Amino acid sequence: MSSYIREFVKIDDRTTLDDAIDVLMELRRALPEGANAELRMRGDDIFGRHLSVCYMQPKAVEERATELPYRLAARGMS
Repeated sequence: MSSYIREFVKIDDRTTLDDAIDVLMELRRALPEGANAELRMRGDDIFGRHLSVCYMQPKAVEERATELPYRLAARGMS
């Protein structure tokens, strides 16, 4: 089971290409192994543009244990 993760990247409207690359490389180094991340740009000139990086991450044991009662209840096995 995996969780869908979306990280928002803050890059100023006017920045150097090197600074933008540095921010994205830092984010890539922080991603889990095999994340297969996807970069998206959203927004417009009025509200601004935002970059988001989306990827799937395996759930931790604690997360799966927390969800177990809800999954069992959904199957009628409570």
